[in-house]
Amino acid sequence: MNVMSKTPLSLEFFPAKTQEGEAKLRLARQQLYALKPKFCSVTYGAGGSTQAGTFQSVRDILAEGVSAAAHFSCIGATRDSVRQELQVLRAMGVQRLVALRGDLPAEHVDGGEFQYASDLVAFIRAETGAHFHIEVAAYPEIHPQAATPTADLLALAAKARAGADSAITQYFYNVDAYFRLVDEAQALGLTLPIVPGILPIVNSAQLMRFSDACGAEIPRWLRLRLHAFDDDSAAIRAFGLDVVTDLCERLLAGGAPGLHFYTMNQSGPTLEICGRLGLLPSGPMTSSGQAADELALAEAGA
Repeated sequence: MNVMSKTPLSLEFFPAKTQEGEAKLRLARQQLYALKPKFCSVTYGAGGSTQAGTFQSVRDILAEGVSAAAHFSCIGATRDSVRQELQVLRAMGVQRLVALRGDLPAEHVDGGEFQYASDLVAFIRAETGAHFHIEVAAYPEIHPQAATPTADLLALAAKARAGADSAITQYFYNVDAYFRLVDEAQALGLTLPIVPGILPIVNSAQLMRFSDACGAEIPRWLRLRLHAFDDDSAAIRAFGLDVVTDLCERLLAGGAPGLHFYTMNQSGPTLEICGRLGLLPSGPMTSSGQAADELALAEAGA
């Protein structure tokens, strides 16, 4: 447990849609701060659709005394708009960005002045020097729009060479896919840390929907086990905790440089997994925490 006790952790949230959701999100954050996260990231909608919510959540996290990383999507953006947003974030005290290409909104046909995330990374570096620590995305199971696995790996290399400091992966449940990505990146001479993204399993319908949308693979054995539980949410939750805890143990034993949890604005699953890993003093979840988790699932569209 000594190695795990020193494991760097980071957490991801999405902007709440309602005032009640925002109150529950604040509670979830406070509970998760017990993990002493290195930083907390806040997602950013395609075409800036949730920019205001993202920036406000980032302000809140900074005010709570925790480092915050704003997701920064460039699809549909111009150099002038990105320059202005960088100035706003810098004035807020933000020192980390998660630089992404983003998804093209259905109503747009023009991707803007940035074609790839590597273009955005290079622009941020040219505009702000070393002020921001830049995270980028990596895909153990290949980006769904990549022409080939090699093209996907070269896209990661382009982001690294443009100035990215580290990468966070899409979530996955096949540990071999992660270590294969790390080995292939190192073979190209890339030295940036590649941190595995971890999505706790708490709702099978939600997981299937997310995975179908983003191209993350659910191994056949895992999909069949989840289907076998039908609507038994308690059994799904218990099984999911076992699966993801084992995944994290194998990742850390293999040398992963940290863990980035996609919290879905819930505190319970991430706290439970980290408690099992020896990263948090054990203790029961409070009823208020359970209520926050239930609302977070509703806001995520579970």
